[in-house]
Amino acid sequence: MKILVTGGAGYIGSVATEVLVAGGHDVVVFDNLQQGHREAVHPRARLLVGDLAHPDAIDAAMRDFKPEAVMHFAANSLVGQSMQEPFLYLEDNVVNALNLLRSMDRNGVRKIILSSTANLFADPLKMPITEDERIIPGSPYGESKGIIERFLHWLSVTRGLRYACLRYFNAAGATAERGEHHTPELHLIPLVLQVALGQRADITVFGDDYPTPDGTCVRDYIHVTDLIDAHVRALDALEDGNRTYNLGNGQGFSVNEVITSARRITGHAIPTRVAGRRAGDPAILVAGSDRIRQELGWNPNFADIDSIIESAWIWHRKNPRGYAT
Repeated sequence: MKILVTGGAGYIGSVATEVLVAGGHDVVVFDNLQQGHREAVHPRARLLVGDLAHPDAIDAAMRDFKPEAVMHFAANSLVGQSMQEPFLYLEDNVVNALNLLRSMDRNGVRKIILSSTANLFADPLKMPITEDERIIPGSPYGESKGIIERFLHWLSVTRGLRYACLRYFNAAGATAERGEHHTPELHLIPLVLQVALGQRADITVFGDDYPTPDGTCVRDYIHVTDLIDAHVRALDALEDGNRTYNLGNGQGFSVNEVITSARRITGHAIPTRVAGRRAGDPAILVAGSDRIRQELGWNPNFADIDSIIESAWIWHRKNPRGYAT
């Protein structure tokens, strides 16, 4: 299949491109390289440097490549930043997605996989969080993804679009060639590994008084290749109807458990310091992924935190500066 991957130079998008190329697909990456890295793009994929804010650039890519499907990863995706700069999310994420969808419609592309988010669920009534949970976005970032999900629904009704919304919890880990490199880095596992690499003195634990077994927040971590396996399965299943899935391991690991695992894997003491809670951080977020397991036969290959962190550690040791040259 010919697949256009937006944001394919970023962390998750570059791994998606790697997996798709390995599966025999013809892939074009469309990325403005503001957050992504040219070096992360698989050498057998074609990179088009372009911005979703420019409809003419998207149309040119569609006319030239003639994709059969789109995987849409490109977005501003920092929850905290979205609280400080809401228009960057409520405007850019939404308008850029609409530009993409308009171009798809003009060019007869009828399949899309959306990278959505667990930030749709700021106040879940039950845990694990299933797809039937009420949607109460936790930030302008979550709101932007919720709006795009509704776009897809109505374009399916009115224009015959086939779509899957895949709501991630915490993507982590690496392949042999591609890993996590953000500037600034805000995600727990790469931050912990930076301590082990001697790039920072310690790791800050935000709150140790939550109603959890060890007092620190609990999150559901999913290996990035397991995440992309879900994308491929969802794409293959679109002929049978639209899909919405929550993606996680179905079990949670606390901040302290992640740090303890990293100590085992790296052999480093990884000093910590405790700070106050961050506003908006719920105590526990765990995905209920029974629907995709039952419907598409998806099961994570990396079900424990040690294996996830080990894959990330191998990549970070090999690439201590990430993709920086």
